[in-house]
Amino acid sequence: MTTPMTFTLVGGPTAVIEYAGLRMLTDPTFDPPGVYEGGIPLHKLVGPALSPDEVGGIDVVLLSHDQHPDNLDHAGRDFLSRASAVLSTPEAAARIPGVIGLAAWETHSVGDVEIVAVPALHGPEGAEALSGPVTGFLLRAPEQPTVYVSGDNASVALVAEIVAQVDVIDIAVLFTGAANVGRFGDSDLTLNARTAVAAARALGDAVIVPAHAEGWHHFSEIRERLVREFEYSGLAHRLRVPQHGVPLELS
Repeated sequence: MTTPMTFTLVGGPTAVIEYAGLRMLTDPTFDPPGVYEGGIPLHKLVGPALSPDEVGGIDVVLLSHDQHPDNLDHAGRDFLSRASAVLSTPEAAARIPGVIGLAAWETHSVGDVEIVAVPALHGPEGAEALSGPVTGFLLRAPEQPTVYVSGDNASVALVAEIVAQVDVIDIAVLFTGAANVGRFGDSDLTLNARTAVAAARALGDAVIVPAHAEGWHHFSEIRERLVREFEYSGLAHRLRVPQHGVPLELS
């Protein structure tokens, strides 16, 4: 029997996904607003809609990567020990004890749910040397929708490659916002409004849920731009925009 998936946006890339009896959390970020110093300082503008205690128990953390604080901040790292399992890149597993590293197309099963690591590229071609490796995830279970979580992926070509491998994706959580710290000039680190529309077209009839679309200074597009782009492209009927802290039921 198919059951709806519930998506609750906590803020930035962080969301609770309730799927096939599991509670999953994407890229934990629970710090208050502030500045993360480093080679390129990152400015967090908005805190989470839910605290770790309000999020509650989590079966699996889906961590696209660990090397940037807008995907795993200080409080997010503390949260990892609360989850029964944390899935990420092999590089993250080498840095963080207890993390399960998955190479592209490798599967980790939890009960009847298959969680498949899928390719992602955090910037233009060749970006890995500077931005580091990242991963997306695919969720599959008997009689349930197939769900794609992009992680910090900027490549429409990789989205099309994933669709070709999987055939049908029913729900796609796309990390958008046109993240750009100037490292690659005008090339963004995540999907922007135009490339999100292109990804949506590659995804067939999938319902599109935007995440990681606000809350940081280095996001160069506001979410309203994304909504308008989908409207002007005739795809508004496929877009489901979550509100912070409010469960969004998807089927």
